[in-house]
Amino acid sequence: MTASGYDAGRTPGTDTLGGHTARQLLRLGEIAGLARADSKVYARTLVEALGPVAERPLHLPPPSDSFISDDHTPVEFSLSFEPDAAPTLRVLLEPGAGDTGPAENGRTGLRVLRELAGRWGISTARLDELEDLFLPPSPEGPLALWCALELRPGSVPRVKAYLNPAANGAKNAAKTVRKALKRLGHRQAFKALPDGDRLLFFALDLGDWDEPRAKVYLAHHDLPVAEVAALARMDGGPAPAEIEEFLRLATGSDTGADDGPQRRLVRRPFQTCHAFTNTGSGLPSGFTLYVPVRDHAPHDGEALARATDLLKRYAIDPAPLHQALTAVTERRPEDGVGLVAYLGLAHQQGRPPRIMTYISSEAYQVRPPVTPRPAGAAAGR
Repeated sequence: MTASGYDAGRTPGTDTLGGHTARQLLRLGEIAGLARADSKVYARTLVEALGPVAERPLHLPPPSDSFISDDHTPVEFSLSFEPDAAPTLRVLLEPGAGDTGPAENGRTGLRVLRELAGRWGISTARLDELEDLFLPPSPEGPLALWCALELRPGSVPRVKAYLNPAANGAKNAAKTVRKALKRLGHRQAFKALPDGDRLLFFALDLGDWDEPRAKVYLAHHDLPVAEVAALARMDGGPAPAEIEEFLRLATGSDTGADDGPQRRLVRRPFQTCHAFTNTGSGLPSGFTLYVPVRDHAPHDGEALARATDLLKRYAIDPAPLHQALTAVTERRPEDGVGLVAYLGLAHQQGRPPRIMTYISSEAYQVRPPVTPRPAGAAAGR
């Protein structure tokens, strides 16, 4: 990979963005059961994909205001858990972090993604077909293109591209997503989406997937918990009781104040993802619900406890998650909040339910734990 300008023959120091995140990936790869050789290839790929900012010292501010994470680290890790299997490790990154604006950011991201795809023999045809919709000459919005790698044995990952529905302006986001789905053959899919407050991302599976997905992410503000189950439009999706149990455990609504089934999630919005694979039915084949657990827990010790309860609820060993937090930081979970960023419940036709845990790199900053409000104090956002 040369287009990014990064010299692949050099290894950034551990006090740089590349060194910090590569070291975290190596440790997480061991927990996910990857061979050391595979983890080294993936760590090297991460550094190369970040480009020149990989050598940026951590004592400097973040290279851009990337909203991949709260402290603007342009890298986020996640572990996907299923019963009786090792967790699947994923890394999300912004190849254009540090570029001067959205247009350059998008061009860099697309160039890097195509280079990675060429290395692994992956077609970008689905992405190329949508380039004009999501990467216009003067894009708007806080992101242009993100890349996610699902790390597998054999040093060839599965690849996903994340695009901005509001690239042509927020008022055109719905039109952009509708056109994108139709171009991919999902002519009825947009009608199947539930109402949401904002279209967040449009994502594509590229390359070696059994059933490549087109995915639409929505943000939902202040929705009563009892209504969340109606957001799942897939056949055979989660039952209302399962969704309510997931929300209860993830938000900690069984502790503290609760006004029953109409309790609202009033902090950072939760998100839904609707995955489309079948062009005939028009209905999603997958549904994922995400809760920003960092906004519902005073510190990561509590967030980890909730994630542990969720994993046990699905007969999944929580030990790898505990090991993962130790792999990315030396701090105690109780000393900050945001290391565990999101918890997700994923349903996909033909697969058992999965629990998703999103782990922040915290390359630049640790959010302090939340001090409990005195009894009777007014709640705020």
